[in-house]
Amino acid sequence: MSAAPTQAKQRTERLRKEIQEHDYRYYVLAEPTISDQKYDALMRELERLERSYPELTTSDSPTQRVGGEVTKEFATVTHAPPMLSLANSYSEEEIRDFDRRVRGLLGREAPLYVTELKIDGVAISLRYRKGLFVQGATRGDGTQGDEITQNLRTVRSIPLRLRDEDPGVSDIEVRGEAYMRKDDFEAMNAQRAEAGEKTFINPRNATAGTLKLQDPRLVAQRPLQVFAYALDAPLARLKSHSESLALLRKLGFRVNPEHKTCRTIDDVVSFWKEWERHRDSLPYDIDGVVVKVDSLRQRDLLGTIAKSPRWAIAFKFSSRKAETRLTGINLQVGRVGTITPVALLEPVFVGGSTVSRATLHNVDYITELDLRVGDTVIVEKGGDVIPKVSGTVPGRRERGSRPFTMPTRCPVCSSPIHRPEGEVNYYCDNAQCPAQLKGRIEHFACRTAMDIEGLGEAVVDQLVSLGLVQDCAELYHLQRHRKTLIGLERWGEKSTQNLLSAIEGSKTRPFHRVLFALGIRHVGEGVARVLTQHFSSIASLREASRETLQSIPAIGPKIAESIILFFQERHNREILKRLEEAGVRLSAAPRSAAGRLAGKRFVLTGTLPHYTREEARKIIEANGGVVASGMSAQVDFLLVGDDAGSKLEKAQALGIRTISEDELITLLK
Repeated sequence: MSAAPTQAKQRTERLRKEIQEHDYRYYVLAEPTISDQKYDALMRELERLERSYPELTTSDSPTQRVGGEVTKEFATVTHAPPMLSLANSYSEEEIRDFDRRVRGLLGREAPLYVTELKIDGVAISLRYRKGLFVQGATRGDGTQGDEITQNLRTVRSIPLRLRDEDPGVSDIEVRGEAYMRKDDFEAMNAQRAEAGEKTFINPRNATAGTLKLQDPRLVAQRPLQVFAYALDAPLARLKSHSESLALLRKLGFRVNPEHKTCRTIDDVVSFWKEWERHRDSLPYDIDGVVVKVDSLRQRDLLGTIAKSPRWAIAFKFSSRKAETRLTGINLQVGRVGTITPVALLEPVFVGGSTVSRATLHNVDYITELDLRVGDTVIVEKGGDVIPKVSGTVPGRRERGSRPFTMPTRCPVCSSPIHRPEGEVNYYCDNAQCPAQLKGRIEHFACRTAMDIEGLGEAVVDQLVSLGLVQDCAELYHLQRHRKTLIGLERWGEKSTQNLLSAIEGSKTRPFHRVLFALGIRHVGEGVARVLTQHFSSIASLREASRETLQSIPAIGPKIAESIILFFQERHNREILKRLEEAGVRLSAAPRSAAGRLAGKRFVLTGTLPHYTREEARKIIEANGGVVASGMSAQVDFLLVGDDAGSKLEKAQALGIRTISEDELITLLK
């Protein structure tokens, strides 16, 4: 095939730029300048040229929006930095408490806040290299998500090439919210109903389901849109969040116009009240307002806790409400023995879904509301997501109703239950209670822990009920019951082998996931990751004192006490021994003992001139070093970039050596 003539190259480049400009005006600015007919003509001409001269086709060409193959399995993407979740507030008092905490930590500095609408959608990450869109991912658990690049390429409000060719913003990460407009959602549902297909409950569910489709061509048929709300561009030298929003618009992203810089918390409250009144006037769903400290330097000073930044909070709207009848109160037993009352309700549609059950938290909550079976109750969606009973309807109580009384025995195993002094919850005393066993094993096998595919609630119920599994360590000896499993209803040889293979494969899960899987009270995913940055094995964690544990940022007295109690329990020590004998990884992956940084512990702060923090972390770990998240006396080096935060002051106070990126490179030599 002959090379493309110069005229064809020039025409292709002009068409590509022209179509990209029209996409930007239509999908981002909502200000189209040509008719659909003329736009289609330009696209057809570009397609003809690229068919005639395939070498002229580029990855950012408008013709490549839907060029991906069907995805059989989504790859895993690691988020660096993590996509943190926000703490929630539901009242003016709580948002003022947030302001007091921020001001208390900043001292004499006064914060400016940026308030933004909280879109009820799905968080995503977009990476650009040399100005081109190269990777898109879901939030996942905040640390790891699914790569959905081909699906996101179909969304026309996401630029395939950045509009600004400045090298300072060519390598960036953008975070945003994928969503559907309400009218687009209704039209799509109407089409699906007419075609006899299943309809979606609400726009958010439809968005989440669409992003996980394995065929990008199907995604392209769905009306997805994206608002960008965060920018990580180290070389841009940004000083504030409001600057980053302006730069996002310049780069070609849709930024929600309804945001405001507020000088006082009173301004924040006014913004929230205004949009709570007018939320239904918007063409998309929102469930609150996000409040962020504007200064990036102040954000660094404020820092984060295990999963949430101290510099931002979600100010939720009051919940959607409905009335229905309370038909019963059940008691559920959790994996650590916590007994939680659950309301059984006549099904009622509220906040976009049908609700038939709702948590009642604890017996004090029931007493405070004076809830009785048969009452007409008010059901809300907490944050428009989690259903809860918030009260009764006066004057509609049935005659002869009686107040709820807590039983004295576990509803599952009939063992005594008790309420520790100073606590609101009751607990089942029997550690071998079937409900607790099932809960612990389900938690152990869940996706964010050991990720044992096929070991869901129904299978766990079967295994425990038949006495085949009494704790998580026995999962690794299920092979001896292979014939029994094959003979179970709906199992067979293939299902049995798939489960046994998944259990065997889980032995290689990283140490932080194993630690989370153990179900130590108060040790969630974030805390487990923090702990494994300071303790390289379960043995070293077991030997840690309360004082050592509490010296770690994000580890408070409750968490430290829970860890100590876990290892004091003989049954837990036996399970750990059997897990180790089975080959489960109970220590961090071995680091290079011969590396030049072997045994050295690093903490990173600020913006490095040449490397991202994730790249610097990989370099340090590849040479035998350890990267920790918080400052302590055990840290050897603080790697310092521009706009360093409070970690620098802590390092100086502790006498820890600070080094630059150049000095790190010298150490490696």
